[in-house]
Amino acid sequence: MFNNRALIGVIVLALLAWFASASFYVVNETQRAIKLRFGEVIENNIGPGLHFKLPVFNTVRIFDVRVQTVDSGATRYLTADSKAVIVDSFVKWKIADPKQFYEATRGNIQVAENLIAPRTDEALRNKFGQTQMSDIIQERIAAESKKEDLAGKSKGPDTVEGAREELMVEPVQQLDAAMRKELGVHILDIRVKRIELPTEVTQAVYERMNSEREQAARTYRAEGLQQAEAIRADADRQRQEILASGRQESETTRGEGDAQAAKIYAGAYQKDPDFYAFYRSMQAYRDSFNGEGKDLLVLSPENSQFFRYLKNPQPGAAQ
Repeated sequence: MFNNRALIGVIVLALLAWFASASFYVVNETQRAIKLRFGEVIENNIGPGLHFKLPVFNTVRIFDVRVQTVDSGATRYLTADSKAVIVDSFVKWKIADPKQFYEATRGNIQVAENLIAPRTDEALRNKFGQTQMSDIIQERIAAESKKEDLAGKSKGPDTVEGAREELMVEPVQQLDAAMRKELGVHILDIRVKRIELPTEVTQAVYERMNSEREQAARTYRAEGLQQAEAIRADADRQRQEILASGRQESETTRGEGDAQAAKIYAGAYQKDPDFYAFYRSMQAYRDSFNGEGKDLLVLSPENSQFFRYLKNPQPGAAQ
């Protein structure tokens, strides 16, 4: 009797444990779930947390809603002017509607990527089919210029990323609308890793780059020469103005000095004319006989007033 009760208790506990484990499930922050009853979705987009389901009657499918990546690889496209380009790209996507995603792919990520890849290829093919090769070459030139600027550690505008983003806006919008409707996934972005040109086009691009760089160098040199001429002309003008101002100031100072000297001489002469004449004659002797002058002076010693103080050094000789 006791053994039968214990056995029943163990069975009940086992059933309770199974019921608990089969009735509750957990959805993480990076996941979303759907609840099914015999294969039909009865609850969609179940968020994070602990949830309940009826064992046997309900099943749960949980999906990872983090961003996924599909690498499209290098593909050859034709531009609007029938030129070939090789584009290497990848797609960022994530599940937006778990129910639709389950119904379209049975919840298989690989199936979804196999469906997204050809639609991405179609979108890119249409986009490049509407784009001129000259636009792609311009983007390529901007890319090479940016590489050179980065190598030279100089700053420049982000024209490469801007051009690629502008190029991918329309394909992303079209592909996102189609994939939301067909697969229940959100296309976040189509990123172009690189755009390669055929050899003959690449050579033409480099020749065009060289031509543009040479043209830019000539422009910079011409601007530099023009600026140098302007700076040199301005410096010459300032030099002439400074010299003229200096000469004017020196003439004014010299005139004032001469006037002051004449005033001093006149005052000295008025005080003592004899001493003034004697002093001036001594200055004239010193300047004439210092031995440094190379001029030849011819005077008559008898009638010349220049030597009057040498012939008669008495006071009043000047009179």
